[in-house]
Amino acid sequence: MQLVVLAAGEFLLCLAASLLAMGGFSLDGIQTEYPAALAVALMLSVSLAAVGLYSAHQRAEWKGLGVRLLIAVGVAFSALVLLNTLFPVLGFSFTQIGTGLTASLATLVVTRILFYRYIDAAMMVRRVMVLGSGEKARSIEQLRRRADQRGFHVIAFVKPPGGGEVKVDPSRVLSSTVGICSYALKHDVDEIVVALDDRRQGAVPTSELLNCRMSGIDVTHLLDFFERETGKIRLDLLQPGWLIHADGFKRHILRDASKRFFDIFFSVVLLGITSPVMLLTALAILVESRGKGSILYRQKRVGRGGKVFELIKFRSMRMDAEGDGKAKWASESDPRITRVGRIIRKYRIDELPQLWNILRNEMSIVGPRPERPEFVARLNGVNPLYKERHRVKPGLAGWAQLRYPYGASDEDAIEKLQYDLYYVKNHRVLFDLYILVQTVEVVLFGKGAR
Repeated sequence: MQLVVLAAGEFLLCLAASLLAMGGFSLDGIQTEYPAALAVALMLSVSLAAVGLYSAHQRAEWKGLGVRLLIAVGVAFSALVLLNTLFPVLGFSFTQIGTGLTASLATLVVTRILFYRYIDAAMMVRRVMVLGSGEKARSIEQLRRRADQRGFHVIAFVKPPGGGEVKVDPSRVLSSTVGICSYALKHDVDEIVVALDDRRQGAVPTSELLNCRMSGIDVTHLLDFFERETGKIRLDLLQPGWLIHADGFKRHILRDASKRFFDIFFSVVLLGITSPVMLLTALAILVESRGKGSILYRQKRVGRGGKVFELIKFRSMRMDAEGDGKAKWASESDPRITRVGRIIRKYRIDELPQLWNILRNEMSIVGPRPERPEFVARLNGVNPLYKERHRVKPGLAGWAQLRYPYGASDEDAIEKLQYDLYYVKNHRVLFDLYILVQTVEVVLFGKGAR
């Protein structure tokens, strides 16, 4: 609720700041400037949401917050200019857009400083009751302990009849399911998570849960809870029935068309911005290899629908990196990496030639990273769901790369699959923009190579 209030408050403040900067508080000014100020505030609100500034799980450090604010303003500016070009009847001037966004940015900086300084993070946390006290319930308790910035706090665990051994903190366990709705209402519980190890007949207090739901308390499946809190689909909890009935995994023409436009737009922009960097990289590789090695590295990868394509990268390893002809996982401190390669991998510069793969419709700006056919064949045998990551085009940036450290084994690949499935289930343009913003943060601050 606090984030909703923050979003509404920032929208109104940005609207007021834009009007004030445009001189629109007079009667005549309101009539001429209000539409432009409203458009600025609306578009900026959407951009702020897209870059994750209204997410309970993203309490960014100051430099990350600054990057996201600037990107949000840049996205809003681009969108407003595009709309004004496509629909001239809107009649917004560049002066109006620029003035409104500048005033709004200053306002947002002030509101964010005040928000993070005076608003207690605990006020933004969901109060959760867990139905269960066994292994599955303990997994929620462990998740909370591993990261104190999680967006939930467990109020109590409820032991069902015949629930077996208690595996959680016994001081917070209710020994009966009778009256759990009254308890939840008394303690302002926002959500009840069903985490029963045994769901046989009689184990689930259906009438109590129904009463809670009708009283406005959310009742959530354990897998849905973990998906929301961790950004991945837990394979150890996954059942085919959940996949069949779960939301997401949607495809339609408008979504595909908007994603393709997003890919082309950002590819062209990135090619223009990074062309000097790519030229310097090519020269550095050429100098290091004394003109004897290739600048680009081409390798077969598996794309959408299992179709194999040729991925292009700047060469970051020795020419004889796979002299024995066997495919090998790259490790974080791989001895095959050259001196130039170590730098360009750290800042993801080696991936930039893949912009051509994107323009050729073989890849997307955002998606699961494409793997080699040899690895895919082996991993399909390890987990049948691995092939589902090929439901979408592979990407230059990806959700799994952001959420999981460097992977150099089959086990790591299966762990990353959980994040890839989450992306396949939930992908949309705004989510792509959010991932792209986080990737920019990683690149700017050099947080490791992939």
